[in-house]
Amino acid sequence: MLSIHSRAMFKAAIILSQTYNITIGEQFIGWQTVQTDANAISALRSTCLAISSSNIVGIVGPVSSREANFIADFAETVSIPVISYAATNPDLSDRNTYRVFYRTVPSDNVAAVAIAQLFTRFNWTSCIIVYQNDGYGIGGTKALSKIFSKNSVTVARMIDFDITTLSFKVTLNISLINSPTRIVILWADSIYTSLILQYALDYNVLGPKFIWILSSNAPLNSFNQSFYQNLIGILTIEPTVGAIVSASINTTLLNAAYNIWQQYEPESFPGATEVNYYALFAFDATWSLIQSLQQLCSITTNSSSSCISILNSSFCFDYRVLNANSFFDTIINTEFLGVSGPIQFSINVTDRINGSYYLLQNVQPSSNGVAYVPVLKWSDSSNWTEYALTNLIVWPGNLLISPSGHALLSSISLRIGIIELAPFTTIDSIEDENGQITTKYVGYIPDLIDLLQEKMGFIPNLILTPSNQTYDQIIQAVARGVYDMVVGDVTITARRREFVAFSSSIFDNSLRLILRKQRPVRVDLVSYLKPFSLKLWMLILVSLIYAAFLIYLIERQDNKSLQDRSIISSFAMSLWYSIGNLMGYGGDMQPSTAAGRLLTVGLYVLSLVLAATYTANLASNLTLTKSKNIISGIDDIKNGMISPSRIGISLGTASEDYYLQVISKGSRDFHELKSQQDLYNDLLNDVIDTSFMDIGVAEYITNNVYCNLTLVGADFDKSAFGIVIPKNWLYEQDLDVNILELRESGKLDELTLKWFQTNNCPDSSGALATDSMGIEAMSGLFVTYAVITILSLLLFAWTKRFLIKDIISKLMRRKALLVEPNVSEIRLSTKTSKDPQVFQLSSFNEG
Repeated sequence: MLSIHSRAMFKAAIILSQTYNITIGEQFIGWQTVQTDANAISALRSTCLAISSSNIVGIVGPVSSREANFIADFAETVSIPVISYAATNPDLSDRNTYRVFYRTVPSDNVAAVAIAQLFTRFNWTSCIIVYQNDGYGIGGTKALSKIFSKNSVTVARMIDFDITTLSFKVTLNISLINSPTRIVILWADSIYTSLILQYALDYNVLGPKFIWILSSNAPLNSFNQSFYQNLIGILTIEPTVGAIVSASINTTLLNAAYNIWQQYEPESFPGATEVNYYALFAFDATWSLIQSLQQLCSITTNSSSSCISILNSSFCFDYRVLNANSFFDTIINTEFLGVSGPIQFSINVTDRINGSYYLLQNVQPSSNGVAYVPVLKWSDSSNWTEYALTNLIVWPGNLLISPSGHALLSSISLRIGIIELAPFTTIDSIEDENGQITTKYVGYIPDLIDLLQEKMGFIPNLILTPSNQTYDQIIQAVARGVYDMVVGDVTITARRREFVAFSSSIFDNSLRLILRKQRPVRVDLVSYLKPFSLKLWMLILVSLIYAAFLIYLIERQDNKSLQDRSIISSFAMSLWYSIGNLMGYGGDMQPSTAAGRLLTVGLYVLSLVLAATYTANLASNLTLTKSKNIISGIDDIKNGMISPSRIGISLGTASEDYYLQVISKGSRDFHELKSQQDLYNDLLNDVIDTSFMDIGVAEYITNNVYCNLTLVGADFDKSAFGIVIPKNWLYEQDLDVNILELRESGKLDELTLKWFQTNNCPDSSGALATDSMGIEAMSGLFVTYAVITILSLLLFAWTKRFLIKDIISKLMRRKALLVEPNVSEIRLSTKTSKDPQVFQLSSFNEG
């Protein structure tokens, strides 16, 4: 069709020039047509024969890029311009190499830009390129690779189709199925496109598994109807004309050309809407030569020989157009609105300056089976837009949702290894009505697998990894193909990535230090004195005595409070004054001399600084005393505060890697732990003092299982858990995309809240110890207070010793009287009474 329509429009342009009475040297322009067969040498031979027999001043064509290379080189030798309407090889754009070459069809460089924008539109990031191994296929592949590299699109593989043997150098189905991408770009001529698609149908690598994008249409009726469902979803990107994208075209010229076509060859005219777009490019190529010839000859007033001078020869390579340079300049300067869009060439490149348009067609079901339906349009002045509002793209499998472009896990059976570790994965035994016991996996990981299965549609086969297998051994099992993936608390590390790959993070992780909870704080009677050292306390005491001596010396004569006192009493009063001012409460006396006041200022300064320092240090010490552990964080481990033999490290874990790299610098001096249970047992049995644990498990264990274990310090060595998968796994992108969607939707946060935010351990003294001070820490202060009170009582007793002695003696005499056994008469007399009165005292028995 391309050949028939293009030749018809070529002839229509020549006849139209005659209709418009366009002559060169008073002669109408004539033509010759040559049918080529994509063989460059045959095309060169036909061109040579035509030139040897006629006055050829321009060539329209050829179609094939590999033919155009030869014809352009030959045309430069004989000084004849060549304007192609279908050769798109980007190499042909080089004006320095192809000086006499022009083309009205857009270059594949432009097509590559349009395809890259299509990938951006549908968020595709990778593809496979299948191409025919000639100038057209290789040039298109180079253009695609270059533009894809700029747009972060990965070309996973390039597969060449040998147009000589009509076969692939690799097995097509194996190459496609083993690739992680499901987008295939086929860069081939129409005839080879049909052959390659038939291969794809035979190998079952077309729809619905793969999306194929073609650079040339293939006649759909050439395939068996039983394959039509597999053809649905194919996309084709081909150059189109301005009318399709609502750009300006010369409708007058187009209608005139169609009228001429229907007059001289009505049997080949398909109707105005069915004309092949390359035929319009052929018309504009022909009309460009006609317009350029007319313009060149219109500026000359001499004979026709001065317009175009030809040196004929029976040997075509000796044929020459003598004044060709003027003709070439005229072609570049000629500008008009053609039937495909605006036509104008450049002195720098062989391509038309603007007017590049593309049409995306989609193979969709139709009443006749399947058909090409235009769905999107593109121009060099805008991106892809909808061709018609009612036209939706039907994707492979009759889907209306744009596919991801990568291999999908839908309906794929997977051997999934899971690791038993609460709360990530635990085993529950369930007994049904018949007494049958079934095993069920519960926890964070089984819930995550259920979410992924719901989204991706794979078939999970859960396999519990052996309990005696280390994490490094599990990694090696994935590398050897024992599991398709392992889902668990497996940390992503650089060393492990040497053997396997990891998905996106399924759990944000870090390490914590775990150790036994310490017994209650022991009684320390001098804890309140520890803010200051012994030497400082001694210095303060000496300062007080020194200040008291100075006060006594300075104030003795002038201060009433110190007068009429003994030396000891005055000095004691001075000492009391010094202590009161140092503590900030003052004394019972006021200094009466300037020197005494200045000394008081010194005591105030000491009081201000010492009191503030003491208060701050005391608060700090007492806070630390509330929950004092043997270490406070990872820095204590680094500083060697615990013997390496008292640090437990689980073998084959990321904790071991961290210890060897950061703590011991490669020395395996730690206490080896072969299982998680060994860690708990050795901590509780005082075999080790501490160990490293992943933060999620550590918080769960200390809050729900081992309430007598605790965590200290901030977390460190931040990392992430990922699903372990083989290197270059086909479904890696599909898995990553779905995990990221779960994270963005908050589903992973919900799982974390469900399985890790529980606390079944009693508070015991935890909250109290955290928020309040224990009696033990302050016992020394109250003992000191008790001693002071006893001393004050003793001092009081000493000062009242005579009074106390008198009271005691009276009490003793009274007791003696009370214990007499007989009744006695006691005569009491007073100086004022003459008659004595007799009082009878009853005898009191003992008791």
